[in-house]
Amino acid sequence: MITRRTFLTATTAVTAGAALGIAQSASAKPASHTSKYAGPHELPKGLTLLSISQPDGSETLGIKTGSAVIDVRAASSLLGIPAPLTMEELLRKGNAAALTRIMASNGSPKIRPALLDEAHITYGRLFTNPGKIVCVGLNYKRHAHEIGMPEPRVPPLFNKFNNALAAHNCTIELPPAGIAHKFDYETELLIVMGKAARNVSETDALDYVAGYCTANDFSARDLQLELPSSQWMIGKTLDKFAPIGPYFVSADLVGDPNNLKLETRVNGEIRQSWNTNDFIFNTQQMIAYISRHWTLEPGDIIFTGTPHGVILGYPKDKQVWLKAGDEIVSSIEKLGELKFRLA
Repeated sequence: MITRRTFLTATTAVTAGAALGIAQSASAKPASHTSKYAGPHELPKGLTLLSISQPDGSETLGIKTGSAVIDVRAASSLLGIPAPLTMEELLRKGNAAALTRIMASNGSPKIRPALLDEAHITYGRLFTNPGKIVCVGLNYKRHAHEIGMPEPRVPPLFNKFNNALAAHNCTIELPPAGIAHKFDYETELLIVMGKAARNVSETDALDYVAGYCTANDFSARDLQLELPSSQWMIGKTLDKFAPIGPYFVSADLVGDPNNLKLETRVNGEIRQSWNTNDFIFNTQQMIAYISRHWTLEPGDIIFTGTPHGVILGYPKDKQVWLKAGDEIVSSIEKLGELKFRLA
């Protein structure tokens, strides 16, 4: 049985040579690599994007401009500008320039029918089919301390699957109590890859990032950590256990990802309030380390860990798990508030 403790302890028991791999990667040169995704891969700049759930059931891009949102599908047709309609299309095929042109047309009467009031939008999933959903565990110093674990010497990695992806303002339908009942929040910065990255250095790592989102690594702790399951995959990957949104913000608008305030509120009560400057492994180190083991492709996403304040870190007699009817709000500086409810 692999428990949380044995899983995380294993990451602290590596040899000194392996532990030095992160530092060594800083001077390494990126290996030659050809992405399976052809086409231009200019990174999006100056863009804040969201996903619109359309009446026909599709989920297409919107561009946030102040209080209004440009429906990219409608604007593309009105202006005759072929543009990517989903995050996957944007990141894998490119053509961010088309979105920039559409945004620049915001004042034109021609685009007026494509302008939406964000208050009336039904949000779609920002990501529906990423090639990889990589998650980094135990990546904040205070969080490691609150659960009594040593800081890992390399990033502990696990994954979620696409069935877990969910939209801003979604409702997560919890499984029956006989399946799980120890539900917990984890507000996390999400890294969105924009270029194929294989064996990249820490120095160059941010050059491969398209942007960032607010995300929540929602978890069933009993499935994750207790018998008869004790499986991280099951505890982390039930349907809709990875809400992301409401926005994708391009990297140039975010600046330093290693100094962003983040917060979790449950029914209005602050539960987590900290900063990514408490990362054990910063954004560059995570990307460099992961890319040493496999290729990160455009559109791959990385959950970066959560700070202290999760229910799991409370004394056992004060652990009041989330339940149907609760509202969770995850917010990250510059990236907006992700809201979802439990049912």
